[in-house]
Amino acid sequence: MQRQNHQIKNLVTAALMLALAYVLPNFTGNIPQIGSMLLPMHLPTILCGFLAGGPWGAAVGFIAPLLRSVLTGGYPPMFPTAIAMAFEMATYGFISGVLSHRLPLTLKGIYISLLSAMVCGRVVWGVVMAIITLGGDSFTFAAFIAGAFTNAIPGIILQLIAVPVLVLTLQKAKLVPQSV
Repeated sequence: MQRQNHQIKNLVTAALMLALAYVLPNFTGNIPQIGSMLLPMHLPTILCGFLAGGPWGAAVGFIAPLLRSVLTGGYPPMFPTAIAMAFEMATYGFISGVLSHRLPLTLKGIYISLLSAMVCGRVVWGVVMAIITLGGDSFTFAAFIAGAFTNAIPGIILQLIAVPVLVLTLQKAKLVPQSV
């Protein structure tokens, strides 16, 4: 019975994070340049990994940009943006969930999980973009650096501040396990 309750809690958490991933881009005015800077869909995906585990985080991360593209009539554009984002965000959710459930949820453990997820997700995004734009000159190493890091600095800073604060706050409220 306890396992079933745990799965229901994870399902509800994942549904809430998916809803947040859909709604948060509205606060950037659905302007792609601002969204690329603040990364509003990334926060719920990463948090889902911390709260519900890697498989749930991966599912939310993969579904969120595709669902948002379909339901908003193309924001983000399905090809190549939403497709590449789906793999990137699935990686964020999976890595943050797997590592956070294996490491102690101390500030150090949270940052190891978060930074690992952020780096791996960006690498996956770059690989997927390189594959799906194969044959074109539009995705260069400079485009990768700009898209993955330079343009995203405000969102990266936001993640580095907000995720540990939220995870530790939820941990104190006993909504996240105290440790593994």
